[in-house]
Amino acid sequence: MQWITRSHIHVDRVACPWLISRFIDSQAEFLFVPASRIKLMAEETGATPFDAPGVQLGHHDGKCSFQTIVETYDLANPALLLLAEIVGCADTDRLQDHPVAAGLEALATGYSIRYPDDNENLRHQFELYDALFAWCQLQVAAR
Repeated sequence: MQWITRSHIHVDRVACPWLISRFIDSQAEFLFVPASRIKLMAEETGATPFDAPGVQLGHHDGKCSFQTIVETYDLANPALLLLAEIVGCADTDRLQDHPVAAGLEALATGYSIRYPDDNENLRHQFELYDALFAWCQLQVAAR
């Protein structure tokens, strides 16, 4: 299945493809286009839009797209819920609300500088999200 979002990926537009690939659609293909082209390209390709203004799988009620996708797909893994909290804080300028959020924002910025191509950036950052999810699993197990 194809999924579409805005180009120039950052925290939420990296976290969402990771989430989709790992928990929803293991064969997902991601398209990155200018924000002004998302609706047209989604119609042309049949791709599911996410993390874009006015889409179902976007920001709603103060929550980032990652959190919306977790809720929409009823993903209740406790470690995933912790990761959603971290991503939400990093993506919605609430860095002070979770001790890991500022680090995630800093890493996302660094990856964007190192890998300006969205697909290459995504490939590299999936490893980061795999590691962060493993850390979340450890945190949940320690509770």
